[in-house]
Amino acid sequence: MRPAPAEVWFDAPPLSGTFVRLEALTPAHAPDLARHATDATVAFLSRGGPAANTVSEWAEYIERLNAIPNRVNFAVWLGGEVAGRISYSEARPSDLWVEIGTMLTPPFQGTAANPEAKLLLLARAFEVLGAGRVQFKVDSRNARSLRALEKLGAVREGTLRQYQVRPDGYARDSVVFSVLSSEWPAVREALIRRLDTFRAQPLS
Repeated sequence: MRPAPAEVWFDAPPLSGTFVRLEALTPAHAPDLARHATDATVAFLSRGGPAANTVSEWAEYIERLNAIPNRVNFAVWLGGEVAGRISYSEARPSDLWVEIGTMLTPPFQGTAANPEAKLLLLARAFEVLGAGRVQFKVDSRNARSLRALEKLGAVREGTLRQYQVRPDGYARDSVVFSVLSSEWPAVREALIRRLDTFRAQPLS
């Protein structure tokens, strides 16, 4: 397909699935994030998290994220609450790739939020934007996220050693995964099969 114009890559339209709804992330989403987050929620984020787990600090953190160039942030809604955020943490229309980063609060981990939010952003990347590649970078200590990307079917490309220095001064090793456009149909079907396991469960 012909790639979308560059400006479209930085839009944040509402996206809906069976369980999850995505919308542009704003400070209005801070109360749910503050209510559900713990220190572990932001422990592995390359840019760290809010200075304190308060509504005002989450609102400031969201404003900082939205000010980062080439980044597009979405709030993840599940069952009437904000479960976390998912982002095109970097979009490069000139090179036809985006990077996806996800942060979910503890009550929503292990639910449909992660696979369906990723399905929605992957589908937009490949089927609307015309991306040739979607990549993910994960802190090498984050076992949960590493397992999730392996389950997704993304290809593990290697580790960028001491690649990103967090606000606390820790130089994290970032493990890189990717999905190419030629691999997207198989990844899409695998995600849909995973979501089938949630279809008989109530939204909560």
